[in-house]
Amino acid sequence: MKATVTTLDAKPAGEIDLADQIFSLEPRPDLLHRMVRYQLLKRMAGTHHAQDRSEVTVTGKKMYKQKGTGGARHGDKSVPQWRGGGKAFGPKPRSHAIDMPKKVRALALRHALSAKAKAGELIVLERAGGDGKTKVLRAQFEKLALENALIIDGSEIDVAFARAARNIPNIDVLPVQGINVYDILRRKKLVLTKAAVAALEERFK
Repeated sequence: MKATVTTLDAKPAGEIDLADQIFSLEPRPDLLHRMVRYQLLKRMAGTHHAQDRSEVTVTGKKMYKQKGTGGARHGDKSVPQWRGGGKAFGPKPRSHAIDMPKKVRALALRHALSAKAKAGELIVLERAGGDGKTKVLRAQFEKLALENALIIDGSEIDVAFARAARNIPNIDVLPVQGINVYDILRRKKLVLTKAAVAALEERFK
């Protein structure tokens, strides 16, 4: 498929051929859902912890004698039935990550790119650069109607451009190595530079 290349000043800069095997797939919501779930579970800290009866600091003395009280028999106060006792089956530190084959993860990324292309939310930028002034970059984004966007550059991002963009809300800038399904879907527009398109086609060829 063909796409129009634009500059930061919203001026046309020719056309580019986008690989059909990356940008023209029929998006599968189930695959995108699996990938987003994989990413969110993987980044969970899993540091939750509750003390069980072996970890609480209470006396180990028997509360009262076994027989003759007319009440239920009890041992020490660390059991879950008592205030200050340990929690029964409480959370313990663990990894929430789930497995997902590498080929499926790569396929999900291609489907996310295709979803943006099909929805008309993909912009190909000639180059992402500038003098590092947020005011200037914000005016350029207004010309391109970019209010909520993920911008993907080549393997090296322009330092001045990234510095100016980080002060603008709802704008993310990543090198092509950091492209991922979750960040693509959480932003309204996806902006790829020509360098990013070339890197993605090289990656998936």
